[in-house]
Amino acid sequence: MSATHVPHPDLPPPSSTIGALGWLRRNLFSSPLNVALTVLAVYLLAISLPPMLRWALFDATWSGDSREACTANSGACWIFIKVHFGQFMYGFYPEAQRWRVDAVVLLLIIGAAPLFISSVSNPLKVRLGLGLLLLYPLLAFMLLHGGLFGLTPVDTRQWGGLLLTLVIAGVGMTAALPLGVLLALGRRSKMPAIQTLCVTFIEFWRGVPLITVLFMSSVMLPLFLPTGMNFDKLLRALIGVTLFQAAYMAEVVRGGLQAIPKGQVEAAAALGLGYWKTMALIVLPQALKLVIPGIVNTFIALFKDTSLVLIIGLFDLMNIVHSATTNPAWLGFSTEGYVFAAAVYWLFCFSMSHYSQSLEKRLHTGHKR
Repeated sequence: MSATHVPHPDLPPPSSTIGALGWLRRNLFSSPLNVALTVLAVYLLAISLPPMLRWALFDATWSGDSREACTANSGACWIFIKVHFGQFMYGFYPEAQRWRVDAVVLLLIIGAAPLFISSVSNPLKVRLGLGLLLLYPLLAFMLLHGGLFGLTPVDTRQWGGLLLTLVIAGVGMTAALPLGVLLALGRRSKMPAIQTLCVTFIEFWRGVPLITVLFMSSVMLPLFLPTGMNFDKLLRALIGVTLFQAAYMAEVVRGGLQAIPKGQVEAAAALGLGYWKTMALIVLPQALKLVIPGIVNTFIALFKDTSLVLIIGLFDLMNIVHSATTNPAWLGFSTEGYVFAAAVYWLFCFSMSHYSQSLEKRLHTGHKR
């Protein structure tokens, strides 16, 4: 009978299982199927990557201020992005007042940066977070809209581009999460009236396409208002987006609530905690931690769905890029515009996804299955 070799526990692992060679073996060449897929992926990259690099970098035109500068090269004409960059970022916001948009972004960065620093105390983070939720939106609106403290009024119809995309997505995310939590709690309530109301709300908004919600808020709602009364078009869109996303957020949160064992609530009751303290201190922190991927997925979907506001005449990033490609002076450069828009959308969506993954790792408490 042949003896079986048992590795000594004090000996280091074989060199083929550590370092770059070990990573390649585990992830790319661990089985015949993985070897075949790796070879196929390398082949696809070899035939597609060089033409893409030539078009986007090596044969592209980077300098100039008109389309005539792009006729010499066969690659991308990034002058198109350079000429329209301000429009893509600010929409039709007056150029002399764009410093107000920059100030709003700078204030957000300054206020939110301490929240991501581990050395900052939790009580300070709570105060900063409340300030961002309660005070920052008012300050941002005053700066963007103007009309106070000597600031020139800028109508919301002039907002557009990435500015409008971030406003709609930011307001929708900030307002939909707490409203969705309340709807999820209401759907699980033992009071029939509240439960029925929340279920009806959730199922109604989930059963209607967002484009229909935006159309109704812009076209149909004014028909039901008294003569002479009218709401700002952007405000109507923000309300519609918030209510729509809150219904989806409620179902995401409800999934987290159902994953919490009943014993958690019973233990809280044994300690004498009331319903709201039980939810706020015990159940919701665990439930929200479990559904971080679902919450971020809803946020990403909302960020991309902002392009639907074209139906009510608002020009977000995607729509204002499309508008620029139809300019007779720049016909034929739509590819550059859409590539730029796709890169911006990808950057924001990837950032949200990457942050959610890091948040999951930081909040991981050893209960991962």
